[in-house]
Amino acid sequence: MQKAALNMSRRPFSSTMVNRHGHVHKPNPGEELHVTFITKEGEQIPLEVAKGDNLLDIAQANNLDMEGACGGSCACSTCHVIVDPEFYDKMEEPDDDENDMLDLAFGLTETSRLGCQIVMNEDLDGLRVALPAMTRNLQARDFEKK
Repeated sequence: MQKAALNMSRRPFSSTMVNRHGHVHKPNPGEELHVTFITKEGEQIPLEVAKGDNLLDIAQANNLDMEGACGGSCACSTCHVIVDPEFYDKMEEPDDDENDMLDLAFGLTETSRLGCQIVMNEDLDGLRVALPAMTRNLQARDFEKK
């Protein structure tokens, strides 16, 4: 019995870093902005954040329960947050894409926004947002066994 010869030529291997959500910048000393997340259980999580970071990335970098199924591309509603009314009018109006996704959000309120679309700036220093009791991931439902 003869053994089959295997062609085991060496090929170069390269890899890249896995792209993870939740990349945030460390705020410069004296330039910290503040945001408080209120969890589903009512726990308040105060954080110091940098200008320019969005709430989805901030939440994920701090291990808060915010899915962000679309990776922050405004194509789902799993980063739905409920904004404190005191801060809602300080934000830019949601665009049509965000409004379309908000229509799919569970527990929509008058001050609902998508966390991926809220970018921290000086006007939002002290922002308070609540995480809703549930989120609706329509993407996951499409792949369920039928």
